[in-house]
Amino acid sequence: MTTRVPWNADSYLALARRACFICELLAGNPDYPHHVAHRDEVAVVFASRFPSVLGHFLVAPVDHREHAIGDFTPNEYAAIHRVVHRAGTALSELLPVERLYVLSLGSQLANRHVHWHLAPLPPGVPYEEQQTAVFDPARGVLDVPDDELAELTRRLGERMAN
Repeated sequence: MTTRVPWNADSYLALARRACFICELLAGNPDYPHHVAHRDEVAVVFASRFPSVLGHFLVAPVDHREHAIGDFTPNEYAAIHRVVHRAGTALSELLPVERLYVLSLGSQLANRHVHWHLAPLPPGVPYEEQQTAVFDPARGVLDVPDDELAELTRRLGERMAN
């Protein structure tokens, strides 16, 4: 059973403001460990370190881009969203999903590297706990055992490869 742990906003902000976490992940910096499901010349797909729901993954361009629309040509935007679609489809095959939330979060003050969150809402979640409530820091984050997250990441990578 996965439990929730409190969200540590101060620790998160210090980490997010220290460096571009996606560029550091791509460079292999051990201070920014993530389970990577997929990487190609366009995008990287990796598990959230602060998951709001089981199966919370992120998709980011390999190249450092900061704006979800303005930093992409139409073809580049379509290419990254093909990866979002593949990852979302694979997640929906692996987990029970009532609705897959896909959104881009970030700020010019921290987490500048644009990325899209894929958050599979499981069936049966009360309406009051859906939509933006899924990401409410007051709820905390899931404490997913590392071996379970690694296995889900592996399975997602396999599905995306097919």
